[in-house]
Amino acid sequence: MKQNLVLFFLTLIFTATTTFAQEKYVIVIHGGAGVMSRDKMNEELRAEYKAKLDEALTLGEQLLKDGADATDVVVKVINVMEDSPLFNAGKGAVFTHDGFNELDASIMEGKTMNAGAVSGVRDIKNPICAARAVMENSEHVMLSGTGASEFAKLQGLEIVPNKYFYTERRYESLQQLLKKERERTSKDNMGTVGCVVLDTKGNLCAGTSTGGMTNKKYGRIGDSPIIGAGTYANNKTCAVSCTGHGEYYIRLGFARDISALVEYKNLSVDDACRAEIDKLSKMGGTGGVIGLDAKGNIAMEFNTSGMFRGYIKSTGEKDIAIFNDEN
Repeated sequence: MKQNLVLFFLTLIFTATTTFAQEKYVIVIHGGAGVMSRDKMNEELRAEYKAKLDEALTLGEQLLKDGADATDVVVKVINVMEDSPLFNAGKGAVFTHDGFNELDASIMEGKTMNAGAVSGVRDIKNPICAARAVMENSEHVMLSGTGASEFAKLQGLEIVPNKYFYTERRYESLQQLLKKERERTSKDNMGTVGCVVLDTKGNLCAGTSTGGMTNKKYGRIGDSPIIGAGTYANNKTCAVSCTGHGEYYIRLGFARDISALVEYKNLSVDDACRAEIDKLSKMGGTGGVIGLDAKGNIAMEFNTSGMFRGYIKSTGEKDIAIFNDEN
């Protein structure tokens, strides 16, 4: 009888522990880092940004509660931001020197370390979906330009005319630079979106999507579609998504370097992200990064006056912020 009771209670404890472990999840997102000022961003616009970030987090959390894996959540969460004109990704993408919108995206899974990316595409409504299709349905890691679009069509992804991405605000920014009415600022690189997720199975995934840099020429490609620069994920270390002046992130191998600091120097994901941002600052670059490890520890680091960012945990902990003086 006593043995049966002991077994009964041990089973209860094991079941409760296992259930708790399976229910653990975390989502971290960013919507770009740069020069931000409360004086130049009215309360209505701030509320609009925070509402969209909240929408993305809320959708992601519901998906995780329903059993979705990290990859599904990363894609769906980024879709919310790609479909919003607020961010420099998808609908709100900036303009090239020639007056087009060219988009980049990448995704990487921590369990398999499989990855996919697209760059310089002009007609794929949601580039992160194309990046996932490359990862799952091709033998390659990155496709670019018309080839990426042709592949996306074969995959049944939504194709739109380039004018779909037009927004008056982004077009005016291009005209000001073309007319030399102002100098380039970090705002012209700002608005890239990203998401890192720890799902209930303990797997990590990272994704990043962007419209690049206002007035970019010659088919310029930044860090966002480059695995190891703008995006990286490894269950043994962390998942990372970056935003900022891409040329610096490429030279630093920014995202992979963070993973290496975790792996080889045993730094926490927060300390590793902070150390990498310090390297960025010393080189003269600006931007930010979000990170997440398999234990659910998060990082949201940047060296600018603000970064659109937020996170939500299975514990109920949640935060959405914009400026650097917000927790």
